[in-house]
Amino acid sequence: MIAHQTSIADVLVFEPKVFGDDRGFFYESFNENVFAEATGLRPRFVQDNHSKSAKNVLRGLHYQIQQPQGKLVRVTLGAVFDVAVDLRINSPTYGQWVGEVLSQENKKMLWVPEGFAHGFLVLSESAEFLYKTTDFYAPQHERCIIWNDTTLDIAWPLETAPALSAKDAQGSHFTDAEKFTAL
Repeated sequence: MIAHQTSIADVLVFEPKVFGDDRGFFYESFNENVFAEATGLRPRFVQDNHSKSAKNVLRGLHYQIQQPQGKLVRVTLGAVFDVAVDLRINSPTYGQWVGEVLSQENKKMLWVPEGFAHGFLVLSESAEFLYKTTDFYAPQHERCIIWNDTTLDIAWPLETAPALSAKDAQGSHFTDAEKFTAL
């Protein structure tokens, strides 16, 4: 795996070395030593999640105010535009976002550290999205920022209005969202 910086230093893109031929392919989807060298972290991943969504579904921007989750995300079928928003008040990139296309073709993974809101938009007919988390899902601590918040001004590559869950449609504005003071 090769780690690439994004415009937010703590958010990294991991690009695996893919070995393939007419029979198929092989790649290492996670290597703790490579991850630690790139991030300085050796997180304990406690939960793996797998979701499938249809084209134009937008999920997020989710975060947990307690039990914050670091997420290593990837797509195994289709393509998504994946977004991380820095909610760490003391960070020099507070309130900034980074977006990356993740797909079955490019096999890239995005590291979304604790203290970030996370969301994605499905670009293909459908997409299967997998991610490892550093803490367990805690619905009582989950919060959501509205996808189209004007302060964040995320450049979602939308052709029409996105398909949202009721929860995501009721997300708060960035200025009203609970932030992280120490992480």
